[in-house]
Amino acid sequence: MTIFQNARFYTTVNHLKDLPPTRAEVAFVGRSNAGKSSAINTLANRTRLAFVSKTPGRTQHINFFDLGEERYLVDLPGYGYAEVPEAVRTHWVALLGRYLQTRQSLVGLIMIMDSRHPLKELDWKMLEFFRETGRPVHILLSKSDKLSRLEQQKTLASVKKALADYPAVSVQLFSSLKKSGGETVEEVVVRWFDDYLAPGPEEGPAA
Repeated sequence: MTIFQNARFYTTVNHLKDLPPTRAEVAFVGRSNAGKSSAINTLANRTRLAFVSKTPGRTQHINFFDLGEERYLVDLPGYGYAEVPEAVRTHWVALLGRYLQTRQSLVGLIMIMDSRHPLKELDWKMLEFFRETGRPVHILLSKSDKLSRLEQQKTLASVKKALADYPAVSVQLFSSLKKSGGETVEEVVVRWFDDYLAPGPEEGPAA
């Protein structure tokens, strides 16, 4: 069983003061309708762990899933063009931004982009915003089944080239429909957790 298949819903919050104390968490984020919820469901081998909506921007809270062994998956609100009231959008953007820059237990960010439309303006803004934390980012180029094999390789190469100045960012192809790419995501996330939770030179094993 993979780390994601251990996932069970833990809690949902709408204010930073309500964030639960966790030791280590990896967050998933992406533009509205990029396939974030589908990716989470595919990785967890569930159909409705994360809610999939035909209305972009349905996730407006921060949702936590317990992966076991003091590790958590965090589903963040989609960013982009969701048709929500301005007051809700303002709160939502502030919540997302403060979480990303102040959450001490956040070890890395999984960023989902539609492989047919990668690195849009909002994606670049997110990368620049999160870069200040010094934490790693792993990009999933989702819906890769919509591209031919040649288009997949061209897109992957193009995105990697565009991110040459971002050494903390890695990229891969991913398809929820074909269930491809999951093993690579698993390897990245497990490595992040293991590196973060490894005891220091003067510490004993993690409790």
